[in-house]
Formats: sequence, C-alpha cells, structure tokens
Amino acid sequence: MKVKVEYTCNSCGAKVPQMLGRCPVCGEWGTIVEDTVQAPAKNAQAVRSLRGGQAPQRLQDISAQHEPRIDMRSSELNRVLGGGLVPGSLILLGGEPGIGKSTLALQVLMQMNDRKTLYASGEESLNQLKLRSERLAGNPDNLYLLAETSLETILQHTRELQPDIVVIDSIQTIATEAADSTIGSLSQVRECANRILQFAKEQNIPFFIVGHINKEGSLAGPKVLEHIVDTVLQFEGDQHYMYRILRAQKNRFGSTSELGIFEMREDGLREVTNPSELLLSSSSEGLSGIAVAAAVEGIRPLLIEVQALASSAAYGTPQRSSTGFDARRLNMLLAVLEKRVGFKLLQKDVFLNIAGGIRVNDPAIDLAVMAAVLSSNMDIPIDSGTCLAGEVGLAGEIRPVNRIDQRIYEAQKLGFKRIFIPAGQQYNTKSLTLEVVPVKRVADAFRLLIHHQ
Repeated sequence: MKVKVEYTCNSCGAKVPQMLGRCPVCGEWGTIVEDTVQAPAKNAQAVRSLRGGQAPQRLQDISAQHEPRIDMRSSELNRVLGGGLVPGSLILLGGEPGIGKSTLALQVLMQMNDRKTLYASGEESLNQLKLRSERLAGNPDNLYLLAETSLETILQHTRELQPDIVVIDSIQTIATEAADSTIGSLSQVRECANRILQFAKEQNIPFFIVGHINKEGSLAGPKVLEHIVDTVLQFEGDQHYMYRILRAQKNRFGSTSELGIFEMREDGLREVTNPSELLLSSSSEGLSGIAVAAAVEGIRPLLIEVQALASSAAYGTPQRSSTGFDARRLNMLLAVLEKRVGFKLLQKDVFLNIAGGIRVNDPAIDLAVMAAVLSSNMDIPIDSGTCLAGEVGLAGEIRPVNRIDQRIYEAQKLGFKRIFIPAGQQYNTKSLTLEVVPVKRVADAFRLLIHHQ
C-alpha cells in the first residue's frame, strides 16, 4: 500500500514540508513530528463510506428529532455536558496522569444500573479493573469490561453487545489496522478517532475516549482530536489537593462555561454540591492579605478565598507570581493600584494564590485581588464578613459584572454581613439580610474597607 510522510506540529496541527526544530505557525520548539498517512485513493474511499452517499435536502424537509439525553447519574457531569449525554456523540476526556480520569469514567458507568455499558481498557487488565471497581461505589449488573488494544476488536464486540455507553481508555493505547504506524503516533490517534466517530454516528452509541496530556499541559495531538470529537472535557486539579474540576473546552450540545467540582476520596470521587463552604477557610480569620471574592463559573456562584502577600523585594527585580489567576492581569491590577490609588509597589514582591487549588477566569474577582494585595501591603486584615465582586478598569473604575443577584444570595446564604458591588449595578432587593455596598472607584472601596475594620 502506498504511503506518504508528512510533518505535523503536535501543538497547533500545522503541516510543514520538512522536519524543523521550531514550528513556523505557532512558534513552539520540538513539536514537529513525522506523520505517516494513507494513499489518496484509500482516503477517498473512506470519505465516501463515511458520508453515506446522502443527497442534499432542503432545511424545511428535515425533521428535527429531539432525542432525550442520557442521565449520567451525576449532577456535576450532567451540568458540564449540557444536561446529559447526547446519543451518538463522541466525548474526549483529558487530564494529567493520576488526576482521576479512569476513576471518573469507571465510577460513572458503575452508577448506571439501568443501562448496559462497556468499558474497554488498553492500559489495564481485567483483574486490575476489578480491583479498581471494588473501591468505588456502585453495584452494576450490566457493566462489561474488555481489555483490548485493537480498535477493530473493540468495535466488533460493541456491535455484538449493543451497549448504551462505551468508554475507551485510552485513545493513545488503541491501534487500528488501517494505519501503518506505531501505537500512540499522530496518525494512529487520528485514524482511531475518525473510525470511532463514524461508528458512533452509525450505531447511535455515545463514546467516551480518554486522552493523555503532553508536557505542555494540553491534550496529546490536541488539534487533531479536538476537531474530530463533539465534546472536549478537561479534568484538572492539583494532586496535592482533594478537589478536581471538570470543564468543557468544547461542546457542540451545550455551554462551555460550566464546570463540575469533585472531591477525591478513598472510595472514589464525591460530588461537591456546595463548593463555597469548602473553598473558604475559617482559620484565616484576622489575618491580613485575605479577601473573599464572589465569583461565578457558568451559572454557579462560588465564594473564593483570595490570598496575597506583598513584601519588600530581596533582589533587584521584584517578583510577580500568581497561582490560579492570570499573571498578566495581576500585573495590570498592580499598575492600577500604583497609578490610580497611589500605593507604591515597585519595590515589592507580590504573590497571589487562589485557595483550594482551582483556577478562576471570572473578571469579577479583580476587586478582591486588589483588596488582598492592599491588605497585605498595609498589614490590615479585611473583615471576615465582607466579600467583594467587581471588575476593575484601567482608569481605576469598578465596572458592572453579570449575575450579580446570584453572587449576593450566595454570600447571604453563607452568612456574610456585607458585599461590595459596582455602583449603578441593578440587583434584586427582596429578602436581603446582608448589607450591599455600591462603590464606584477602587479608592472608594479601599476607604470603606478600612473604615469597616
């Protein structure tokens, strides 16, 4: 069979004419890999069979079939998927080694007693899977296990068994006879994903495929897999913390702004229904450099503890370090503090940490970040009954944020006495027991924070 060799960037998916040390498109070093592809004639035949030879149809003549989503017996997973699993969809579950991808996949299947499921593993034997299942909660009657690395064999068993859900762990350990390359190579991963997608659409069976993470922290063969699958789920978290966060980086059937929070325990993953109580620490009361932010991830309000430390620079160049928060945005907020508020932080080391090991992208925590830095710099603690929500602009103004009612009621539910919000922001005043403090500029917020001490 005729084959040809291409050189592909493993980071951005760009093709280059020869082996290079640096990708000319994304600029990454050492990401160009040799990729063996099939002859054009065979590829054309595969494309024709995948399309099925259907003729074009008018939009008015196509009937929309609203198939009910599959309940995954996990409210956190259902939320991230957009309300449940769509039949015939292909979901990629990625994460660092040891973060709990296989545990999550197996535990979800073990909780679905009313559906026939198949778990195919190319990494573990049946005995290892049995040992893993014994520590997880659940007593499934229709869960089938398969230890196999041949994609053709897995699809043959799936066709005979006709399960409701299939999990393949992992895509880098599965090989197909259609690709003449080693297991885990770019061409093998691409060909296996394409064949799984075709099979899922034909049989209307949803597939979960587990993917590894490369050294840069992204999915191995990211652009190849992300363009093929319907949904990309990222399972992240620090192995030194008990919390795990599930995010949707791509979702054709729902929002990508939702997240699910789990707690890793000895008996598996436990859903965290009220993460604010776990992310807030009572031991930090009375300490400077601590501020509570009323954040929102998707439609879920979270109260997050922001920790900052400002100290005199021990070396010539001050350090700026952040964990769980964008470092470039931290530098911008520090510049606003110095230019608009008048606090000189040029000779200060500033360290910022989002407690709990989670990463937050909500701009509404800007005010809490600046308040924590100011509190540490002046060594004045912020009242533990105060939380903040507001985006900070370059002029030092506090800009309105979305879902302000949910932030206020979450703070009230957890017993906070007051919340600082942007001035002019409209909110619901019904059944409020906490004080809502509107502030227009950063300097006004700091003045009121110090006055409340």
